[in-house]
Amino acid sequence: MPQSLAFFRGNIVPIEDARVSVMTHALHYGTAVFEGIRGNWNEEDGKLYVFRMAEHYDRLLQGCRMMLMDIPYDTEELCSITVELLQSCGYKQDLYIRPLAYKSQELVANLKLQELDSDFTLIAVPFGAYIEAEGAIHCTTSSWRRIDDTIIPPRVKISGHYVNSILAKTEATLAGFDEAIMLTPDGDVSEGSGENLFLVSNGRIYTPPVSDNNLTGITRDSAITLAREELGIDVVERVIRRSELYLADEVFLTGTAAHITPVGSLDRRPIGDGEVGPITQSILDTYVGLIKGANPKYKDWCTEIPME
Repeated sequence: MPQSLAFFRGNIVPIEDARVSVMTHALHYGTAVFEGIRGNWNEEDGKLYVFRMAEHYDRLLQGCRMMLMDIPYDTEELCSITVELLQSCGYKQDLYIRPLAYKSQELVANLKLQELDSDFTLIAVPFGAYIEAEGAIHCTTSSWRRIDDTIIPPRVKISGHYVNSILAKTEATLAGFDEAIMLTPDGDVSEGSGENLFLVSNGRIYTPPVSDNNLTGITRDSAITLAREELGIDVVERVIRRSELYLADEVFLTGTAAHITPVGSLDRRPIGDGEVGPITQSILDTYVGLIKGANPKYKDWCTEIPME
């Protein structure tokens, strides 16, 4: 039987034993860095495949550097911990894997990162679709602007800055939409509340540069690679104006949780014909197979987790 377990303070323990104090610094100030990693179950060969695990931990450690966190693990060790936890849990289904490095000291009145202890924890939970919608989703332009790199760096997953995304996502869903599209302080397109964004126009693919306050997305990088290698379409990184989205042939979002998600409308205006576009569909079809270890060309993107 699968077990709900966590890696906590150096050991694998029952998840109910992985508890922190209400005085923990990260709880009060958002002084934590996290990752979202997908484990994809392949029913045919009875194995779990973790998608681009090392790259996620590389980015986690970048966030730790930003937040002056000194956790006692490198990328290889973090990958080994993850494999051990997944095998111990025994889940035979799609998973969401959540590593978290955080300021663990029980101090509620200290804003000096260099004086605070850090720790690392890891959980894995069953996880299906991130956006509960069939086909193309419906988005709205958020009134909340994406935070600038000079405020909190959005290129890594710092817990505190995700309040920005939560406000945008909540606003969108309360208004009846599936997702929010966020603009930079200057009014250019940044990304979704939790996904990178791509635009297709006249057979070419465009995406905002990371300098437009985006996450350095791993699924974003995967989509760029698939477009270039499988479709022979180069992806141009450039500033995108809001109005361009309304006139695009296709728009799609990418993210660990969201995978490749087509956008059918923005602000109640259809994108293209309002359905999943052919370029988006081609990237999606390739992506769905390779994350389950079914495409030998991209097998090195997947860490195989044999399950007993």
